[in-house]
Amino acid sequence: MWMLCTMFFMGALPSPAEMSQGHISVVLLGATGDLAKKYLWQGLFQLYMDQVSSGHSFTFHGAALTALEPGQKMMFDVLKKLACPPDEAPDRCAVLKDQFLKLSQYHQLKTAENYTVLNREIEVLLRQEGLKEAGRIFYFSVPPFAYTEIARHINSSCRPPPGAWLRVVLEKPFGHDLESAQQLAAELTSFFREEEMYRVDHYLGKQAVAHILPFRDQNQEFLDPIWNRHHVERVEIVLKEVVDAKGRTSFYEQYGVIRDVLQNHLTEALMFLTMELPGNLSRTEEVLQCKLQALRSLRGLEKHSAVLGQYQAYASHVQEELKKGQDYVSTTPTFAGVLVQSDSLRWEGVPFLLTSGKALDERVGYVRVLFKNRAYCTQSETLRDAGHSQCKAKQIIFYIGHGALNTPAVLVSRNLFRPVMPKSSWREVVGQPELHVFGQPLSDYYVYSPVKERDAYSVLISNIYHGRKDFFITTENLLASWAFWTPLLNSISQQPPRLYPGGVENQNLLDFEMVSGELAFTAAEPVELLHPDRSMPSDFKTIQSKFRQSPLVSMWSEDLISQLASDVEKAANRAVAGSGQFHLALSGGSSPVALFQRLARHHYAFPWRHTHIWLVDERCVPLTDPESNFFSLHSHLLQSIRVPYFNVHPMPVHLNQRLCVEEDGGTELYAKEIAALVANSSFDLVLLGLGTDGHTASLFPDSEDGLEGTQAVVLTESPIKPHQRMSFSLSLINKARQVFVLVVGKGKHDITTQISRVGRQPRKWPISGVSPSSGQLVWYVDYEALLG
Repeated sequence: MWMLCTMFFMGALPSPAEMSQGHISVVLLGATGDLAKKYLWQGLFQLYMDQVSSGHSFTFHGAALTALEPGQKMMFDVLKKLACPPDEAPDRCAVLKDQFLKLSQYHQLKTAENYTVLNREIEVLLRQEGLKEAGRIFYFSVPPFAYTEIARHINSSCRPPPGAWLRVVLEKPFGHDLESAQQLAAELTSFFREEEMYRVDHYLGKQAVAHILPFRDQNQEFLDPIWNRHHVERVEIVLKEVVDAKGRTSFYEQYGVIRDVLQNHLTEALMFLTMELPGNLSRTEEVLQCKLQALRSLRGLEKHSAVLGQYQAYASHVQEELKKGQDYVSTTPTFAGVLVQSDSLRWEGVPFLLTSGKALDERVGYVRVLFKNRAYCTQSETLRDAGHSQCKAKQIIFYIGHGALNTPAVLVSRNLFRPVMPKSSWREVVGQPELHVFGQPLSDYYVYSPVKERDAYSVLISNIYHGRKDFFITTENLLASWAFWTPLLNSISQQPPRLYPGGVENQNLLDFEMVSGELAFTAAEPVELLHPDRSMPSDFKTIQSKFRQSPLVSMWSEDLISQLASDVEKAANRAVAGSGQFHLALSGGSSPVALFQRLARHHYAFPWRHTHIWLVDERCVPLTDPESNFFSLHSHLLQSIRVPYFNVHPMPVHLNQRLCVEEDGGTELYAKEIAALVANSSFDLVLLGLGTDGHTASLFPDSEDGLEGTQAVVLTESPIKPHQRMSFSLSLINKARQVFVLVVGKGKHDITTQISRVGRQPRKWPISGVSPSSGQLVWYVDYEALLG
């Protein structure tokens, strides 16, 4: 029988009321694994030292698949090496450690019966000691594939009785992408309630990261005027490692650096920076809701939002450890820089740079908020005082650890403000003038470090004990994070990363810059690091010929979009020079999204002030619905350009609180608006796409309206949801001065080939009916659609 006495030191014995708080059983699954050995047992011992006088009694159950005797030996070998903090009295430490060992026991948990036996042992122990159960903590330090089976056993035979709580702690990875995270979440929620699950991101236990929200809250007086897009130049969230992935390549081949670090650790730090402060930081629900809102306000990531690298020896590590052949090529990134932007009013336009990698020049982690500096200082730099000179850099740094300081710290430039810091947990650091942080001596900052450094897992285990859910990842936040990152991960899955030698030899090879909302490496990749067998777009010349008797422009898709954007701008300038305005009609769907982004990010001379934007077709959904073509146009173009709002003409699909009802006359209204503003209803440029069934705009094969006759705008039916559409007719399209048809992707190869061979058969192939009566038709078809 275990010894369940609780020792009390440094104060009076607790009252009977305090003693009645009940018993807590802590079960550590995977008790002999690496994470348990390195951090978790030490964290549980720290919890015991902190809470020994709280009135709770404890037992600690180590569990694994290993048989009883060898498992017990392995576990107690770890427990014997547990250490007390340096400020703990040796005598007290010895007593507490002895006590902790007596309260700990090993179990083999392999079968359903094993869990039933564990439950029975806990119940017998409590009954014999006359203790009431307060709750149980199950810490899953096991691979995620084992979660579901363990969850089933706990739910069926190891739950505490009514009135006691259950807390289940889960370690990452929580899925591989959105779909797998949804599946894992669904399985777990069938066994546990949301309030019972604590998903651990150990970065939330790092003292500098954990202090970001309290710092913002305690320094609102100073930060409120400057914590926004008008004053912040950029934010850097960085985790650099000198170690490589050797020994972990099986994990890394599945996950890579973005899934390993950016999707979780760095995103959580980003949320603490960008979220609106809740009214009360101690209200968990408010904190979690504000985090979720911040996550949902992030602008979607594109392929060019990231730069990727892979250290040169990685391929050989993979070949060696995973027994791959010499010709095996991995596209797994071990380095990534990602540009994240928020659409919130506070942060719109501010670049957030998330960077992490292995085999880099130093081990360091930090969050750096760099403020804009509009000052010009006449006085010589040598005569400037750091506390008063407005020309020195202004920044706030949450220094996570390692690096030059080798300790968690908060640094605030002296020319910003002296921060309010809790004296009980943070102390001001003075001296060390030889140290420099971001090119400035330490004396240029107010510097604070923790009074008592604590391991991240100790902090988190304490928060689990106290039920502080705001330090953990909820299901809703987890899925929102994966929804944000998964499109980028899909788009770069086959993208070859830049090779880098590793360590200090990287020099400036991984430096990158922001160009028009995209990231690019600043230095060209050395020839010796290039794959000689990799075909590059520049290896192919532009194809310019005919397609269906009209001009054809064909290139790789990125070059094609660039050419198309330039041609649209030329058409705009010609129209504005001739008539003072440019009437542009744009189709919906996914094909033109890249064009919208290109125009927004690269064509700053575009005459938007004189441009009228119309829609060629629209789905019969509210304009705020993500399915709406106008919603896509707004998200990818309109919100980024300066076009007068009265020059934007969405289709009237939502009249009288109804969608596309014929009696509401939406088609007639749009036709009248066109006739009133567009001379002869002849658009300067109409952009169309091509569907795999030969449809264009929302004119589908055998449509009852729009393929013949003179009606300008019609209601149509799509074979796929949403079925109801509003569309330009062929009659209106063919009045245009110019019509551009954009066709991209391998999925369009078959229909492109078919359309190239047919005559004018609009009832069967609506696109074949596009033939401007007095204008020009140009086809923009990428190589994949044209050549397959």
